[in-house]
Formats: sequence, structure tokens, C-alpha cells
Amino acid sequence: MLRQLLSIYSPKFPATIVYMLQSCEYHPGPYFKWLWRTKDFSLVAHRRHLDKTAYAKMLLAGLSLGIAIEILIGLGLVVYGINAAQIWLSFYGGALVVIYPLVWSHLVVVPLELGRLYIVEPRNQRQIDAAKPLFADHPGARIAVAGSYGKTTMKEVLNTVLSQGLGVAATKANLNVLIEHAKFARSLNGQEDALIIEYGEGAPGDIAKFYDLTKPTYAVITGLAPAHLDRYKTMQAAGEDIFSLADLLHHKNVYVNQESQAAIKFIKPSDQTYGIFGAADWKAKNIRISLDGIAFDLVKGKKTINLKSRLLGRHQVGVLSVAAVIGLALGLSEEQIQAGIAHTAPFEHRMQPYNLGGAWIIDDTYNGNIEGIKAGTELLGELKTAKRKIYVTPGLVEQGSETARVHELMGEYIAKSNPDVVVLMNNSTTRYIQKGLTRSGYAKELVLENDPLKFYANLEQFVAKGDLVLMQNDWPDNYA
Repeated sequence: MLRQLLSIYSPKFPATIVYMLQSCEYHPGPYFKWLWRTKDFSLVAHRRHLDKTAYAKMLLAGLSLGIAIEILIGLGLVVYGINAAQIWLSFYGGALVVIYPLVWSHLVVVPLELGRLYIVEPRNQRQIDAAKPLFADHPGARIAVAGSYGKTTMKEVLNTVLSQGLGVAATKANLNVLIEHAKFARSLNGQEDALIIEYGEGAPGDIAKFYDLTKPTYAVITGLAPAHLDRYKTMQAAGEDIFSLADLLHHKNVYVNQESQAAIKFIKPSDQTYGIFGAADWKAKNIRISLDGIAFDLVKGKKTINLKSRLLGRHQVGVLSVAAVIGLALGLSEEQIQAGIAHTAPFEHRMQPYNLGGAWIIDDTYNGNIEGIKAGTELLGELKTAKRKIYVTPGLVEQGSETARVHELMGEYIAKSNPDVVVLMNNSTTRYIQKGLTRSGYAKELVLENDPLKFYANLEQFVAKGDLVLMQNDWPDNYA
């Protein structure tokens, strides 16, 4: 208890506050929720540390200065009150010194919001308005990628495949909001054959704003799952927003992941679909799965394209198939499609395999949705060569009202894959995963880990030669 109390008076407290803001992308709502539930601030920056960007440094300097001024004023009043026999002034000064963590951890948001309202947002809007004609007048195909999950993988697969015969530009990493789209537009030379634009929808109305800026001619909707429910509130609201993209395109050149159960009710007859079966009117056959990747035949009538990729998991059949179909629609040859698919490989922390002392690790820690959990556990169950299978997860964040249901279902998926060991990072979702495991009759080894950082740092001590380990999802510091 004393350590918890003293943690707010640590010299590191200002840096901790800025770290919390940075981790919440400087949004007051998530920041305050984290602030108010934190009891020991010395444990906050446990998994990561403050990224000392210019903005973070400026904020830290301002916060430190404000705290220093308040402490100096408080101490000055204490001394003056004692000398002037004005005890109430000394009491007031002492109170200023004592409450500075409470004051500045809240007051720091004020300049952020004022700056956002009067400087950042007007500046961003000017850039967004200037970018609209750059997209609208661009002669290339403009492909929007939207959905609750799998967007970055879809974008990168499309980029890899289409680049075999076309000039392609794609938004970088997860820079997928309006202002980043505007910056992307300014980077174009106008000669590209295709643009691939990832949509980072997170609240009702986002899709309409993205569409208004980028004016896509094609759309891929990767699926619907509980995500960003802190702002969407319900799956229905998320689905309506995401699938408004298909409405805006009048359901022309729209490709939807039919493997996403939650998305099915939003699919219209004129939408093209993709999944384990293939994409549109091309059928996937003779699927082979291994740790080396995936191979299958894409068949339409008498035409057959033999495809092989280093991506892992049966769920990638649909992703690869729709990239091939779009590539063919944009004029690529079958040979170019084959070459593009052959170049696709796992992306960082997304079903990424590597060897650790003779054990195979599949790093899927970027994953953060139930559909990704399902795909990963199905892969774990399907791979037969391991001496021992180990599944590791902290659970999922941002599931809102779906938290209990989703994590119980997650437990069922894990149990179905029948790993020899399940390692759960102990947090607020653990009991729900355990409930799903128990309900599904899982009776093998279960490990509850209280220190995830230590576990991951010493993973080589936990595994042995011949093991297969699937690690899914990460757990940021700002979730309990």
C-alpha cells in the first residue's frame, strides 16, 4: 500500500503520465479510464516504454515544468505561512504539494484538447480537403480494404501480387486514418496503376469519411468481429458502418469474406465473396497445409492456376484467392499471379514462424480478434508433426459487452485444437477462457502466468526441441 501511494510522487511520474497518454494515442477517454483504475504507477510502463518523440518530449517538459512550479509555490506558501504565523497559508501550500499528481494528471489533457480543437484538426482538415482531388482524379484503380481484422495482411498480399505487373502504391503499416490517407495522396506521382488503401475504421461514420476522401473503385471487406466496441458499442453498429462501403460502391467490385459468420447477414447478392472455397467464380481445390506454407489449385472451368505461398493457415486460401481474382481483373497474366502468390510470406507478428532451439514458434501476437483466434487454433490442430503443442495467449482487448462470450468461445476453440499445454496470461479475461476450456472438456496442462514479460523473455527455457508453440495476441499496458 505504501509503495502504491509513493508511486505517484516518483520522479518518473511525469514520464509515466505521458506514456499513458501516448499509449492511448492521446485520447482522453481511454487515458482517464486507465488513470482512474491504476493503483501502482510504478508498474504502468511494464511491457513498453515512452517513445520520446518530439511531441512527447514537449509534453513531458511542459508537464514537468507545471509540476515544479506548483511544488515551488506550495513550499513557498508553507514557509511564508510559518514566518507570518498564517497557518492556513502553510496548510494550503502543503496541500498544493501533496495533490500535484492528481492535479497535473488531469490538467495535462487541457492543452491537448485545446491544441487538437484549434490547431491540429483545422490543419488536418485543410490537408484532407487538398487530397480529395488527388484521389478523385487519379487514373489508377483504387482498392479500399476495410473490416474488423485481417486488413493489413490483405493489403500486403494485394500489394505483392499486383506488383508483379502493375505500378502499385499502398498505405504504409497501420497508417490508416484520414490524415494518413491525405499524406499518402501527396506521395503519389499520378502514374500508378493501382492504389491500395487500408481503412482504419473505429467509430460510426468513419467509412463514409474515408470513402469521401479516397473514392475507391474496388473494395475488399475482410470480415466482421468484435473490435472497437468501446466506440461502436454493438456488432450491429460496426457491421452497418463497415458494410456501408459496399453500399457506397453500389455493390460493384466489392469482395467480402464469406468465412466471417458475423458478416454473412450484411452480404448482398451482387457482392463477390471469397473464403476457403476460393473467390468469385474461381474455386480452390487440392489444398495442402504445412509449416512451410500453403499450396492449392485455383480452378475456373478448364483453367487451373497452381498456387503456392509461404503464408500459414487454411484461412489464407481466401485471401490469396481474392488477390488473384482482382489481379486477373486488372489485367495480370496467370503467370504473374503465380509469381506474385509465390512471393507472399508471413508478416511480422502475423502467423510468423521461426525456430527457437529446435522448437517451432508461430508468432501471431498482432492478432486481436476472435476470427484470428479461430484460424490460429485450427492451424494448430491441423499440424501433426510436433512432439508437444503449446498454446499461449493473454486474451483479447476491446471486446466491450462481448468480452465474456468471446473469451468463452475462445476457450472452446483452444480446447478443440487439443494442445498439450495452454498458457494463459493472468488478467481480467482469464476466467472466461478457463470457463470455455472447462466446458469443452479440456483436461491437459493449464498454466496461469502472472508475469507475461518474464515469460516471453525466457520462452526458450519453457520450450523443448520438437515443440510447436502458437502465441496469439498481445496485451498492452493500458488494459487490466
